[in-house]
Amino acid sequence: MQVGVIGVGRMGSAMARNLIKSGHKLRIYDTNAVPLQELEKEGAAIAANAKDAFVGDAVISMLPNDDAMRVVFVAGGVLPDSGSQTVHVNMATASVACAEELTALHKARGVPYVAATVWGRPDAAAAAELSIAVAGDAKAIDKVQPLFDVLGRRTTRVGAEPRMANVAKIAGNLLVASAIEAMGEAAALVRGYKMEAAAFLDLIVTALFDVPVYRGYSEQIASGRYEPPGFDMLLGFKDVRLALAAGEKANVPLPFANALRDAFLDALAHGDANKDWAAIAKVAARRAGLED
Repeated sequence: MQVGVIGVGRMGSAMARNLIKSGHKLRIYDTNAVPLQELEKEGAAIAANAKDAFVGDAVISMLPNDDAMRVVFVAGGVLPDSGSQTVHVNMATASVACAEELTALHKARGVPYVAATVWGRPDAAAAAELSIAVAGDAKAIDKVQPLFDVLGRRTTRVGAEPRMANVAKIAGNLLVASAIEAMGEAAALVRGYKMEAAAFLDLIVTALFDVPVYRGYSEQIASGRYEPPGFDMLLGFKDVRLALAAGEKANVPLPFANALRDAFLDALAHGDANKDWAAIAKVAARRAGLED
């Protein structure tokens, strides 16, 4: 397939490489020239701008936040004005409001639009082990399913409205953040009784929670190694705020999300903005007077 890719950061680059290896022809764009040049050496063509990348059978976008999505697709004049056969596959985490705005804009322009959010860090993206939640028109999804088959190990259709994929991702990330906070608090509790956090977390993963989220983040919390980040603290903070906004829009109270918001603010106030979001575990330790 002829595929455009807009946004080739850590996740986008890993995904683009897998598509190239699978024989798809890529036309890529990013404001950062370094990943563009690296992917060009591997067979991708560099687009002059985002609009130049919006060609072919499908365009995958992987942008960091709502503001970037609006700059490119709302204000940037990237979308065709009068219809297109190119399916736009937005794989980024957008707010419900932004998802609805983009859906309406694509409908008005006659451009097929699919939201396909992912779970998995850059190493999972590189290994084509992403889990993908996709929503949108069934025919459009059928058209781009071969791309999902390359990028992930599982694709789940969660609805006909694109925003449903974003709701699923926001809710899923709320669960992950809650798990990190719970591990951080539990680790602080056992440390308060002079038990090593590493031994406790290993026990918990073996006995109760032998799943990827607990395995991966328990190792980070036990070791205290939060750099380089796999998922940035600022992105985690953004996702918690997206959950709170989604809850407010649907009149759904989210008390855990409120507590997480404060934990992220605490971490940011103590200079952890450039660390992995698992570093919110340091907040529980600091509150208990256990911060190293």
